[in-house]
Order: sequence, then C-alpha cells, then structure tokens
Amino acid sequence: MEKNTNLFEYVLRMGDDSLILGHRVSEWCGHGPILEEDIALTNISLDLIGQATNLLEYAGEIEGKGRDGDAIAFLRCDREYKNLLLVEQTNGDFGKTMMRQFFFDAFRRLLFERLLKSSDIQLAAIADKSLKETKYHLKHSSEWMIRLGDGTDESHSRIQDSLDSLWKYTNELFFMDEVDFSLIKEGIIPSMDGIQEEWLVYVTSILEEATLSIPTNNWKQEGGRIGKHTEHLGFILAELQYMQRAYPNMKW
Repeated sequence: MEKNTNLFEYVLRMGDDSLILGHRVSEWCGHGPILEEDIALTNISLDLIGQATNLLEYAGEIEGKGRDGDAIAFLRCDREYKNLLLVEQTNGDFGKTMMRQFFFDAFRRLLFERLLKSSDIQLAAIADKSLKETKYHLKHSSEWMIRLGDGTDESHSRIQDSLDSLWKYTNELFFMDEVDFSLIKEGIIPSMDGIQEEWLVYVTSILEEATLSIPTNNWKQEGGRIGKHTEHLGFILAELQYMQRAYPNMKW
C-alpha cells in the first residue's frame, strides 16, 4: 500500500508538470511571433497535454478510487497540485517562454532516459513515448537560446533577463523527499543527483554558446512539490477547470 501511495504521488507530480506547462504553452496559440513558431508551440502544448493524459490516467489506476484522468486533472484544489513552480510562471515575452521551456526540456530528457529502465512497466512505457517528443522539444528550445542570446543587443538583453528571473526555480527540478527515496530503493525511479549534474553541464554549455551568464546568487524558490504555489496557479486553474466546474462530468 505504501508503495502504491508513493508511486501515485510521483506520477501525479509528473502529470501535473506536463498539464500546467501544456496549458501555459497553449496560451501562445494564435499569438506566436511567426506562423511557424505559432504552430510549433501549439504542437509542443499538445505533446505535453498528451503526456499529462497518460500520466494522470495511470495515477488514477494506481490510486484505485475510481477517479479517471479528467477528474484528477480538473477537480482538485490548488494545494492538491504538485507541479513545479517553474512551469506555472507566466509566459512573459517569447524569450521568457523559451527559457522556461529550455530548463524543463533539459530536465525531462534526462529523466525520461533513465525511466526507460524503471521496474514499473507502465511508467517505462510512458517514458519511452514521451522521450521521443521531449528530444524534439529540447532541440527546439536549445536552438532558440543560442539564437536569442547571440542575436541582437535587444534579444540578448531580454533573454538574459529571463534567465535571471527563472533561474531561482530550477533547483526544484531535482527535489527529492521520502516519496522519491522509497521508489529509488524499489528501482522504479532514478536518483536526481546524477540528473542534476548532467543537467547543469548541458544547460551551461548551451548558455555559454548563447553568450549568457548564469546568475551567481544562490536564491532558491521551492514549494510546488508539496502544494505551495505562486499566485499564478490560481489563475491557471480558474481557466483550466471552468468547463468541468460549469458542466460536471462532461467528456471531451
């Protein structure tokens, strides 16, 4: 029972990350800086929502209380969401959106690669499908880092501001508690220690190529993994949950 409880919590966290970021990126639909980028962002959003669907449906199966993916996604209060603070941050300008995406993509690629070896067959299968999409997402966001950072004076200044603004949320990517430690012992999930080191190496190499400087302060903003969120999540949920609250039990 404890194993199921921990696995539910872990899968829920992953599902919430994809759900909230997918919703955030979807806000660009029809507002992209160029047509190709509008389409690219919309497709990335759809990929993330697809990942959220697979993960939250699986979370419902693990929980065994009759809740499906829709119920878990749309019928919880804000403190019940366990997504990273990073993914709920506002889109800002295009550079800020890409910086947020870059940090997340670099993390998710490393995580999915390791989850392929999970002793949980379903989690490994979700990772296998999601990894293909995430590799594209990372290629896309990495190229934009270099293009914006090593571009014009204005694009460099804006993307550096985005880096300075979002860096404090990146430490939470590697959050671990008793949920994680238990699942690590079972061989279900990897430790974040090695992932964090590899993530930093990759991110640093791209940012250096983009002529961007990583902030030197050590301020870290955390809380999302235990249900403590920024003010932004409430506005996201008001929009995300509207249809289910207005028309209970509706299906897509």
